Amino acid sequence: MPNVKQSEIQLLDPLIIERAKMLSTTLLSDAMGCSGAMDYGILPLTTNDTIAGTALTVKMRAGDNLFLHQAIQLGSKGYVIVADGQGHHANAYLGELMAESAKVNGLEGIVIDGLVRDKEALMELRFPIYARGFIPNGPFKDGPGEFNIPISCGGVSVTPGDLIVADADGVVVVPKMQIEQVLKKAEEKLSYEDKRKVEIQSGNTEPHWLKDKMKKFGF
Repeated sequence: MPNVKQSEIQLLDPLIIERAKMLSTTLLSDAMGCSGAMDYGILPLTTNDTIAGTALTVKMRAGDNLFLHQAIQLGSKGYVIVADGQGHHANAYLGELMAESAKVNGLEGIVIDGLVRDKEALMELRFPIYARGFIPNGPFKDGPGEFNIPISCGGVSVTPGDLIVADADGVVVVPKMQIEQVLKKAEEKLSYEDKRKVEIQSGNTEPHWLKDKMKKFGF
């Protein structure tokens, strides 16, 4: 399959990104029927790192980061690199220099289904990176790989152009054909939760739906 150039992956509308930034991954997942989240092992390197942007995907040979290097050069402001590490846990795919390059190039963040290294330097850099953990072993740089094709990352399908949102709870992928529908539902859920907080603080702790759900259990 021929590689797709970054310029052919249209950035999502800035208004969509701004709306997404107002929503948590939990709200977005709820709006997709409690789905869309990557495996719980893919976590932020610091709890304050958040991401909202357009997916730029890369598939790598296990233990080899050549195409991730090139993806960082293809990337720019508005894009989030999402990388399939092939379930490989013996080598790191990224370290300090690559992360700093991605930050300078304006990328919104990187999500890797794999390991990274240079933990202290990455935490000081404060560039959003989500990964499965750390290992000192470096990667190979021989390829092959592919850019901007449908991939799997953390057990979730990711298509170039999807909306990627990540926060302290993890990473959620919103398929590009469902973005408006999902954002609307998530915004409605946010309004509901804001209302419920007020009710709970006033002493009304019981959700309105609880009695009906419990009737079949004899309550």
